[in-house]
Amino acid sequence: MADNLPRLQERLALGLLIPLHMVVCCLSLIRLADFERPIAFHPAAFHLFYDPARLHIAVAVVAGFALISLLFLVARFSFGFIAGFYFYTMVLGYLWLSCFSDLNYDRLSAGLSAVVSIVAFLLPALFITSPIRHVYALSTTAFDRALIAILALTGATVAAAATYNFRLVPIEDIYEYRNKLEFPAILNYLIGIISTSLLPFAFAGFAARRAWWSACAVLVLFLLLYPITLSKLALFAPVWVVFMLLLSKLFTGRVAVVVSLTGPLVVVLGLVGLFGSKAALLLSMVNHRMVAIPSIAMDAYNDFFSRHEITYFCQLTFLKRFVSCPYQEPLSVVMSQAYGMGNLNASFFATEGVASVGLWFAPVSVFICGLVLSLANRLSAGLPPRFILVSSAVLIQVLLNVPLSTSLLTHGAAVLFLLWYITPRSLFQHEPVLRAA
Repeated sequence: MADNLPRLQERLALGLLIPLHMVVCCLSLIRLADFERPIAFHPAAFHLFYDPARLHIAVAVVAGFALISLLFLVARFSFGFIAGFYFYTMVLGYLWLSCFSDLNYDRLSAGLSAVVSIVAFLLPALFITSPIRHVYALSTTAFDRALIAILALTGATVAAAATYNFRLVPIEDIYEYRNKLEFPAILNYLIGIISTSLLPFAFAGFAARRAWWSACAVLVLFLLLYPITLSKLALFAPVWVVFMLLLSKLFTGRVAVVVSLTGPLVVVLGLVGLFGSKAALLLSMVNHRMVAIPSIAMDAYNDFFSRHEITYFCQLTFLKRFVSCPYQEPLSVVMSQAYGMGNLNASFFATEGVASVGLWFAPVSVFICGLVLSLANRLSAGLPPRFILVSSAVLIQVLLNVPLSTSLLTHGAAVLFLLWYITPRSLFQHEPVLRAA
């Protein structure tokens, strides 16, 4: 009974927080669509609209969609819970935006497909959590050495990449230079894997070992990646992983996941209310880039592939060599040429889903992606929620914006999952750990 009490309290907290989160997301999208002096984004260019005359339709759609959130109340914490909630928010944003979109396609069918897809994803992602039998794990000493090796590899990669580009550029000017960057293929892969998977893992590991100076070194290396890659993700990753660490200390795992999205949205909306256009840059970087863009990408991909040939996965580099493909450029470039919103990458809901197999088979493809991510649940079983939350903090942002195949390989998600598997559980004897339901 005593063990069930904290779980019941957490469930009650989620029952209050998730509806609040949904309201905040909708208010954020309204604010983005109506913002009078946008900086770094123009609502109409991103097909961001709001019409009070259609508000009752949007509210009805969101209210119905809220029923799916009950799954989060019964699921235990896992990596799939993190991914599931972030993708749930993405689909929520898409359903809201589609009620006001000016894009001309069958939005009712696309919305139904999106709803079935998120359910198909959540079932394996939330509920397949049984651990895989451990055949190998690092010793504590080997784990510490692995963390140092990550720092050394990152330092060497930063030094090598800096010979190709190292430019301190204001954030509003990065697009002028970023498309001109060229690195050897090996450096491109290393930068992606290090920034998304290895450095967050090292930060979580050093935090678990209370090696705070080494954790600070990770944050410095994150910052050094910004003048090399001119990526917003590299610039804000140090703040994001520290934020996740603080949340994990203040809240239980599932509550921390919800607050990690709701909190920044509320803070920025408050600042915009107080300071108006002076806070517009924050609105564009947080509410627009972090939450709205993945939903906007779903809207654009649904529109484009309602009139163009689907890919049957031919966009994957290793398949393109063997099969004909109607698109010679990467899909992000194809979408950029069609919609003028920059290179519009998208999550597997849009790429491995709608773009690859079409509207009606998208839920099947997304279900398989859910099975892939459920493997991360099984490989991380026995680790504390805090460790998983912090070490996957950057990866979860990447998953929202790039295909799953790219996340697994180019951004090192597969490497992170393997590192979770071989992390010694003995490090966390005094912390709550994940157990199979």
